[in-house]
Amino acid sequence: RLLPQYQRLVAELDEIIGTAAAAERGLEGHLRVKGPTTLTSLYLGAIFADFHALNPGLTMDIVLLDRSVNPLEEGFDLVVGALPATYPNVVDIPLCPLTIVLCAAPGYVDAKGAPEHPTELTEHDCLTSVLMGNTWVFEQSPSLVSVEVRSKFHANDTRVLREAALRGVGIAVLPSFLDKEDLAKGSLVQLLPNTPIPTFWLKAIVPRIKLNKPGVQELTDFLKSRMHPTPPWERAPAT
Repeated sequence: RLLPQYQRLVAELDEIIGTAAAAERGLEGHLRVKGPTTLTSLYLGAIFADFHALNPGLTMDIVLLDRSVNPLEEGFDLVVGALPATYPNVVDIPLCPLTIVLCAAPGYVDAKGAPEHPTELTEHDCLTSVLMGNTWVFEQSPSLVSVEVRSKFHANDTRVLREAALRGVGIAVLPSFLDKEDLAKGSLVQLLPNTPIPTFWLKAIVPRIKLNKPGVQELTDFLKSRMHPTPPWERAPAT
């Protein structure tokens, strides 16, 4: 029963010894990294590629998943995610805030009306994902309001939800990096602006035993430099 745990600890110790010797020669070894599907495709992929270009002695395995992952159990050196789940012997390192917006197409609002309170969402067609599931939480001073919504359309990639929202299928919860331009153009409209969804935090999730691994340290610092104080999707486009 305990053998797998001992084997993992021995493997971790071997890796620590090896990376300590390699530190003098520059970054070497292998990094296995998990990122959210949409965010990695749009932004993090370029950051990971830039990091590797600066550290060609590394090999990297980038895995795109939209579920909560315990890096210690699933063999990741670093996980990037925004879900609130935490795990023992794992450290959460904040990278940047992630704004989430409740929105729908003007055509949907014209046909079904706009909710005036979060509880009215139970009467609407809602588009769901792993980001918030079927329990949507809103800030209503001085506390929070939780609503169990009815899922009309579910997807594990928020780009699919965006397409459904644009076509008037229902009300969606979308990250700002995905719907910012749609809101500016008016192809989506924000709903319940006075009771917003609490801000998520994008974070690097690292097994405590790997915090001193040089590649993990450097990648964490590189992510911080690219995500803070302004994440790439909030920056003005280059002119």
